Amino acid sequence: MLLMVVVVLSLPGFIHSFQPLFSFDGNSTTHRDITQRAVLRKTAEVCRDIAASEGRDFSLTIDDSLSADMVQRACSSTGTSTSLLSSVLFQTAIANMYFSNAKVDVVYALSEEHHFDDETFQGGRDVITAGVSAVKASVKLENFVAGRWTLGRVLHTLQDFYSHSNWVELGNNAPYSILIRPDQPLENLADPSTPTCRNCTGGNCANNLLPDLLQQGLLTSGYFNIFSSAKPTGKCSHGGSFDKTSKRDPVGGISKDDVGSSHGSLHHKAADLAVNATMELLEDIRGAVGDKNFLRLMGLSQSSVLCFVIDTTGSMSDDIAEAKRVSFDIIDSKRGTQQEPSAYILVPFNDPGFGPLIMTTNADVFKDSINMLSANGGGDVPELCLSGLQLALTAAPPSSEIFIFTDAPAKDAHLKSTITALIESTKSVVTFMLTDVLASRRRRRSVQGGISRAMSQSDAQLYRDLARASGGQAIEVTKSDLSVATSVIEDSSASAVVTVFQVVRNPGIPDNFTFTVDGSLRNMTAYVTGASSLTFSLTSPTGVSQSSSQSSGPLASLTTAGNLRRLSLDTDNQTGSWQISVNSNSPYSVKVTGQSSVNFIYNLVEAHEGAHGDFSLKEGRPLSGGNASLLVSVTGSDTVKVTEVTLFDSSGPTEVNGSLQSKGSGNFLVTFSGVPPGDFVVRLKGEDSSSTSRSAPSSFQRQASTQIKTSSISVTSQANNTNVEPGSTVSIPFTVTTSTNGVVNDSATGTFTVRANNDRSYASTSPSTVTIATGGGGAANGTVTLTVPSTAASGTDVTLTIEAENAAATDVNYAVLRFSVAAKVTDVTRPVCQEVSTSTSCPSSSSLCASSQWEFIANLTDGINGTGIESITVRQGNGTLNTSTVAGAEGENITVATYSASCCSQNVELAVVDKVGNVGRSPLSRLCECRGTIR
Repeated sequence: MLLMVVVVLSLPGFIHSFQPLFSFDGNSTTHRDITQRAVLRKTAEVCRDIAASEGRDFSLTIDDSLSADMVQRACSSTGTSTSLLSSVLFQTAIANMYFSNAKVDVVYALSEEHHFDDETFQGGRDVITAGVSAVKASVKLENFVAGRWTLGRVLHTLQDFYSHSNWVELGNNAPYSILIRPDQPLENLADPSTPTCRNCTGGNCANNLLPDLLQQGLLTSGYFNIFSSAKPTGKCSHGGSFDKTSKRDPVGGISKDDVGSSHGSLHHKAADLAVNATMELLEDIRGAVGDKNFLRLMGLSQSSVLCFVIDTTGSMSDDIAEAKRVSFDIIDSKRGTQQEPSAYILVPFNDPGFGPLIMTTNADVFKDSINMLSANGGGDVPELCLSGLQLALTAAPPSSEIFIFTDAPAKDAHLKSTITALIESTKSVVTFMLTDVLASRRRRRSVQGGISRAMSQSDAQLYRDLARASGGQAIEVTKSDLSVATSVIEDSSASAVVTVFQVVRNPGIPDNFTFTVDGSLRNMTAYVTGASSLTFSLTSPTGVSQSSSQSSGPLASLTTAGNLRRLSLDTDNQTGSWQISVNSNSPYSVKVTGQSSVNFIYNLVEAHEGAHGDFSLKEGRPLSGGNASLLVSVTGSDTVKVTEVTLFDSSGPTEVNGSLQSKGSGNFLVTFSGVPPGDFVVRLKGEDSSSTSRSAPSSFQRQASTQIKTSSISVTSQANNTNVEPGSTVSIPFTVTTSTNGVVNDSATGTFTVRANNDRSYASTSPSTVTIATGGGGAANGTVTLTVPSTAASGTDVTLTIEAENAAATDVNYAVLRFSVAAKVTDVTRPVCQEVSTSTSCPSSSSLCASSQWEFIANLTDGINGTGIESITVRQGNGTLNTSTVAGAEGENITVATYSASCCSQNVELAVVDKVGNVGRSPLSRLCECRGTIR
């Protein structure tokens, strides 16, 4: 079960495609629907094939009714009705793809090739094939987040073909496969001078395509322009109120964007074809990257990554040893289970260096990497902690939990706002393991042998601030107590961990807090951090209490390490409202977590007025004092009802209550009037009437970890191309504005400090300041350049953060842009398979098949000008594959594939992939050309 939250802000715009995210007529299919249906169906198919190869049952019916929860459970080898599974990571990955898809209507709104407008079929296909190559390159380097963002953009263009062209009107019932086949010619295109449409009559455009066009099977698409009515004589228009060309003969259009479009009667057929075409493209990627990496690209995982950022300077020997111990315990205890981490990330740092980042799915590789860490050197006390954290934040999947081990202040504290921006953008939780902060003297010697000072409270405050922004913790212990504190890491590595409640009080003040325990929660833990003088008491719904002086009591077992108190709660048969009362005048925090399938994600988006009036993802912070809305979608269960959504200031008493309006199918529009300045998190409350609850519906609450901080500054930036070639320089324009009560102040003036940082340390230029001048319309413009080294590997991802800070240094906002390094692919031909022989002595009786063998031999080549064959895998069959390489007559490399199998397994399908991801396929069967069958 998943609750999805979308924060909505207002911004003018227009859209001409399938509606990006939401259907407002209630009957049209959106890009979000198309993408989600295709991803769920293709993911389920891959899981079905894997289950078949492993001899497991797979009973899920694969159709358009699938949900992320259904696929998640079916793909889990232990997905029984009682096992605890969460689809949060899967749904987050799908959301990344459809938000990236929707963004095309903003970034490339007037680009005809991105929408297949104006008969730009070659340009549209180039967008698709170049993007698919970039996705394959990203996956090859395990940069799955970048791969998803690129894939979403590609899918928008592919899907628009079926709405904007006359492919459907030509009577086609299958996708136009040539769009993902750059080695095949585009055929039957209408000539630029060939008329394609006639006037619609009385608003009826059902028969406006010319009969000759349909009889000859010529392909065309509509022209579209919001500024000019000019178009070639006799050509079709896209149509709609924003398309000026549709007002010029031949008037009308052929769009199938929604049921109200010119050809709206064919909308659902176009959408269905777009789903099938999306699945075909996903199958091509699957063939290139393999099943395991395809599922990782789709985000299918029941577990999060295990991510450590570790200080490796001289005083960190004990800390490194503890990091090894706790990570090895997690690996060894969870290996082969549903809770095994989906990936492992390690980033070492010291001074003057940090990195390299190590990311792997192989636990033994991670073990070897962390084993190789040693504590030495470091020079002066401050270390490059935030530089190492920046690498981890951009490499880890969204909503990851990252643990930093250090005993030194940050030398790169100037990156604080960049790190905060990345935390807010990725929604990752950052927890700091700080050793010896409380010690009076640091037991650490510099290179010169002098005694260094202890990390001061102001040094530690930087880490506390970052932890608070992310919903993590700053745990301060002595080195001898570190092994007790790292239980937090083991807690977070469990499956389906949710945050029920979290607050921070700085300055500290005695306070009482309540949180609700529902019937779906298991293994609940409370964390209280604060000064040694802090005391607290815990009270259950039945009135039973336990004080902080009791290490073991009726409600919890308590362990203490440094500033951390960890309570393992006994919530069995104790659902309802709990209370924790904290007595402290020093800063403190309270966090309550548990395991549950009920969780939520949220994304900040901005509204666009116009043809469809939809939304797209918005980077950066919402405007102080502005109106905002939350779109809440309940998926995976019909037993949950959301009753309250609040923007909640976790450090104070401010709450902004939303007004809920049901939109059907578990969707709610939550509107807010004037969000005040501050730091907020999203909190949901509701009722669950599932069978796990008692006779009456069970109340539940969930809270987001990452803060939403408001700002009076706006930073907007759009990159014309997010795929950049090695050795190239890309220019990224940006605009800074200020607002009053959420509205841009056109008469404002002022100077803003600008910072631009990227996680690859690529060469970059940017202005140090921008100034909004008198009469400048309240806006200031600037440009950032980013130069990609010629040595950068194709598939490398780059995250650029552009920040603007006011003159008083009291307010900052940012834009985050993601780029993929993609070398231009010139090899578009697919590997060729030539059958050499099939030999068999199989008996006629199937009951005797196990005693005999058959053999299939084929020659595989990528041609003399190809990049070469990289992999050959058995996609179907249970036999043995052996390969050898020989030289062909023209000097090309030929791989001889010899496959042998029992006569009980009577066919084989080989996937042959070259080094740029071209997969050998048969145009008719969609299968690898290299197939063998007993005749």
